[in-house]
Amino acid sequence: MNLILMILGAVLVAVLIAYVIVKFLPLNLRWIPSILLLALAGFLGYQIYGGIMEPIKFNKEKVVKYAEVVNSLKIIRDAEVKYYEVYGKYTKDKAGLIQFVDTAQLALTETKTIVEQVNKGGGIIVDEEKRVTDTIGYEPVIKYFKDRDYKNMFKVPGVPNTEFELEIGEVEKVQGLMQPTFRARTPKRGILDGMNESLVKQELEAIETDQIKGEYVSVGSLEEVTTGGNWPPSYDRKIADKE
Repeated sequence: MNLILMILGAVLVAVLIAYVIVKFLPLNLRWIPSILLLALAGFLGYQIYGGIMEPIKFNKEKVVKYAEVVNSLKIIRDAEVKYYEVYGKYTKDKAGLIQFVDTAQLALTETKTIVEQVNKGGGIIVDEEKRVTDTIGYEPVIKYFKDRDYKNMFKVPGVPNTEFELEIGEVEKVQGLMQPTFRARTPKRGILDGMNESLVKQELEAIETDQIKGEYVSVGSLEEVTTGGNWPPSYDRKIADKE
């Protein structure tokens, strides 16, 4: 909007200068407003170029910032998933989750089918298949976080002295069955602090499928059973390429 107003203002000024030239200036002085018009044209061109490039620059910078945040959220998500595998629930204890990654063990199981003879009575014995699961060993959780900065996973990248919000809850997945949920998130505004304010406001209202929707970058949900994030697949590709 500011760029449009600037263009309209410049056009108005140019028309006024042209009018003054024609009506009041003698021929030998008309070179002065001509220089002014050239300067105005140069200024206007510079502003138009800046107006076009500003959103492009903004989009490039926000993607870089978001990618770092998404990477941290994926570490939190993976830690919560492993915690759930061990305890059947999620946790909002940040220090406890870091300690869990450091010290916990995951059971390694093996499921096999065995055949048992079952007496049905009256001298009738039949073979029945039965699936049994045995624990065959353990492995450290930290194995899944090699070369990942899980100790700092709750610090929001690029936002000093700020940590991700971490909440847990429950959702009734089917009638009478409650399912644990978790959510980790941080406001977009803090991540985009210092950038073009009008573009930041547009970003907070983003609803496009190829954008991070809403005012937060988040993973998980308190309203539905999911461990997904609200970022588009392009951020997963960027992180994979970086790794």
